[in-house]
Amino acid sequence: MKRILPNKTILNSLSCPICSGNFSLKGVELERGSISLLCDGVRKHCYDLSSSGYVNFMPPGHSDGGDSKAAVRARTEFLNTDLYRPCADALTEMLAKHLAPNDGLVLDAGCGEGYYTELLARKGFSCLGFDLSRAAVDAASKRMARADHDNGFFCVGSVFELPVAENSCAAIVNIFAPCAENEFLRALRSRGILLVAYAGPEHLMGLKRAIYNTTKENDGRADLPKQMKQIDELRVRYSISVKTEAQIQNLFAMTPYYWRTSPTDAEKLRGLNELDTEVDMIFSVYRKDE
Repeated sequence: MKRILPNKTILNSLSCPICSGNFSLKGVELERGSISLLCDGVRKHCYDLSSSGYVNFMPPGHSDGGDSKAAVRARTEFLNTDLYRPCADALTEMLAKHLAPNDGLVLDAGCGEGYYTELLARKGFSCLGFDLSRAAVDAASKRMARADHDNGFFCVGSVFELPVAENSCAAIVNIFAPCAENEFLRALRSRGILLVAYAGPEHLMGLKRAIYNTTKENDGRADLPKQMKQIDELRVRYSISVKTEAQIQNLFAMTPYYWRTSPTDAEKLRGLNELDTEVDMIFSVYRKDE
């Protein structure tokens, strides 16, 4: 599988996390061997591309964070059913409503295994995805390579310390990941947009009813931007039917309930071969004022 290299828009937006230098590609002329990002700072900091094409910007010795391989595999298998495709299409349409594909970099902050990032790249946006999980970024890079897009690239890194230049992003997409507003403001250009996706009141209520004796509506998101102006919002609601026990378990594993649920309640999903549940997502668009 070939490695996808960062295009000009992506490469020019990256910034060395150590010295803030600009990056260039090193070793591209070689058919085999390493390909690296080399900064133009005094120390010439160098970051190798992995065999699947991503770059790890975390400090040496940093323990892996974020989702495990098992969690990434569960999310990948569930999202590949396209049961969330209406939400992905809504996300793409919302972004296209406020930004043309050739109008600058779209950064996916907390990209996971790249399902949404790849669909945005498919629509022509230059996309740069960051996630703390190396397993997720590896899966995202392989997804982008299989799709054969040359406008998507992934890095291991924290959304709170993005190795991108100030004012370099036309848009930031933040899907069920921490909303690091101050860092997003630094990275966004003037009048750049932030698109935040989060659970609506009824999201996955069918799953919750299958697990818990009593349920309540989901609370609103606590970390929504406070320094940016909200300019748009869309709520997407529909029902899905998950047909196999394996996919029900995959859906459960990609939710925060997986970590909060007692073994006794989690056991209620064993042997369940069909689950009807609501999907309820809210997409809110914010703008960085001049």
